[in-house]
Amino acid sequence: MENTKDLTEHTSRAERKRRDSFGMFDGYDSCSEDTSSSSSSDESEEEVAPLPSSLPIIKNNGQVYTYPDGKSGMATCEMCGMVGVRDAFYSKTKRFCSVSCSRSYSSNSKKASILARLQVAGKPPTKKAKVLQKQPLVAKLAAYAQYQATLQNQAKTKAAVPVEGFSWGNYINSNSFTAAPVTCFKHAPMGTCWGDISEGVRVEVPNTDCSLPTKVFWIAGIVKLAGYNALLRYEGFENDSSLDFWCNVCGSDIHPVGWCATSGKPLVPPRTIQHKYTNWKAFLVKRLTGAKTLPPDFSQKVSESMQYPFKTSMRVEVVDKTHLCRTRVAVVESVIGGRLRLVYEESEDKTDDFWCHMYSPLIHHIGWSRSIGHRFKRSDITKKQDGHFDAPPHLFMKVKEVDAAGEWFKEGMKLEAIDPLNLSAICVATIRKVLADGYLMIGIDGSEAADGSDWFCYHATSPSIFPVGFCEINMIELTPPRGYTKLPFKWFDYLRETDSIAAPVKLFNKEVPNHGFHVGMKLEAVDLMEPRLVCVATVTRIIHRLLRIHFDGWEDEYDQWVDCESPDLYPVGWCQLTGYQLQPPAPQSSRDSQSSSSKQKKKAKSQQYKGHKKMTSLQLKEELLDGEEYSFLQGASDQESNGSASYYIKQEP
Repeated sequence: MENTKDLTEHTSRAERKRRDSFGMFDGYDSCSEDTSSSSSSDESEEEVAPLPSSLPIIKNNGQVYTYPDGKSGMATCEMCGMVGVRDAFYSKTKRFCSVSCSRSYSSNSKKASILARLQVAGKPPTKKAKVLQKQPLVAKLAAYAQYQATLQNQAKTKAAVPVEGFSWGNYINSNSFTAAPVTCFKHAPMGTCWGDISEGVRVEVPNTDCSLPTKVFWIAGIVKLAGYNALLRYEGFENDSSLDFWCNVCGSDIHPVGWCATSGKPLVPPRTIQHKYTNWKAFLVKRLTGAKTLPPDFSQKVSESMQYPFKTSMRVEVVDKTHLCRTRVAVVESVIGGRLRLVYEESEDKTDDFWCHMYSPLIHHIGWSRSIGHRFKRSDITKKQDGHFDAPPHLFMKVKEVDAAGEWFKEGMKLEAIDPLNLSAICVATIRKVLADGYLMIGIDGSEAADGSDWFCYHATSPSIFPVGFCEINMIELTPPRGYTKLPFKWFDYLRETDSIAAPVKLFNKEVPNHGFHVGMKLEAVDLMEPRLVCVATVTRIIHRLLRIHFDGWEDEYDQWVDCESPDLYPVGWCQLTGYQLQPPAPQSSRDSQSSSSKQKKKAKSQQYKGHKKMTSLQLKEELLDGEEYSFLQGASDQESNGSASYYIKQEP
């Protein structure tokens, strides 16, 4: 009888060891609905039941390696951290994924001393020591310290900003919207290193369908992506969407598959589906075969991409919002997600401020205005205040070099330009002054102040200026000069009447990047007429690299023309990630009441810059201009073009 009991206990211990050797599942079998403890057992050398052949090892970055005749149980390489099926690992102990890892580990003499310091003689090893025995050595210690630092940094910079009554997830689900992918926004966090994160990618996330008092995790797959946000579904729910949930992929609670194994965290299946399978380990091995997950350094990349070089108290030159023709000195008061709140240096109560992104063309290093001949308002403050210092020139966005030695822009030349005081309009404009380094001072015809205080500065390569006829060929409404009565507006007639010439087409920027935007995509966009606000928005038109941005819930007259590479556009979830306040769509019931006051506010904002309101444009007839001097290349209207195209007027000799 005693022998039978001993055999039973031995079998139970062996079975428990086999279960605990599943690296990605450590601790589950010691967790139940009536216990609050979880633990990780040592590796087991016991034989385990065979699984189907040709199972792959799943590396944390999604790369797949195939091996024959795999057996159950998972392991984590103690050198490189690869998670895979145990029997595919090297040596009898199955501690390493390859010969090179085994040799590299052997050359490291620090393991024994590290474990010795973590263990007390005569006592069981601590939880930290157990984790170390399963993890790569010093690399794991460094990774753990780095992970903790990342979490602390994320806790400070990534606090979710709740918007009462609005949820991006519900908004997208209920209307079947599509969001612009993160890769469309090169200036945003992870914009250049998003990789192939897509639907089907598996991650480890907290299990909220569990009554255990401790925090446990489970594996989920991405069902849908919307910017930074992902709709996740726990493994095992198949087509059941009842517990699907939205989560920010860059949040601190999302980890690559294998993170629980290397961190000693328990994986526990959701309570709703615990009855579906008796062998959850075999289920996971089958489900994760060939799957992709996040790169192992994903959280580190997120943290690095959210480090901004601009610091508080830095001094910069920025456009004067009361006189667009000049710049003033301002001081960085705060930095949120790369957006700067700048306070003009002479503002004693710090209320005279201006918001822009650190890559905005509106800010420059101290001394920029003098170097190119731009107007500058000298500060009444004769010396820098204590603690203030000039921002280094290399922090600012560089413009393309231009060759002004040959044929170049000249004063008096006509063109079309986005009106910075009415961004929904492209207007008839004139070059008023040619500055150094390719910069131009532009004035809107018929609306200019006598002293030129409303001229504004665009670089020659700016995507906000266009050659004569751009709007006509692309079927965009052109705003004629205020007071011009000879309608419909004809460029040829206007050029003759004003004795002017059009700026040569070849001098304009015709580059069209592969931006990836499509009509109907959702995003978060700055209201450039009130640049402290970031709003829920939609792409409604695409003219090559030019995007028409509509603010959801507001009238079309508030739409804005924005370049596809504008630093004032962000992926869905950017506000939540950075801690910026998101402005939700105006509800239908309040649009009428808000519209009147908002119009007055926006008009007042415009009148703050200028003494009068802009005229709205008239509808142009859909006909090509006639004349012997010019001909047109057929362009595109509302094209989702991501490549170079001929869409400007062609001037014939």
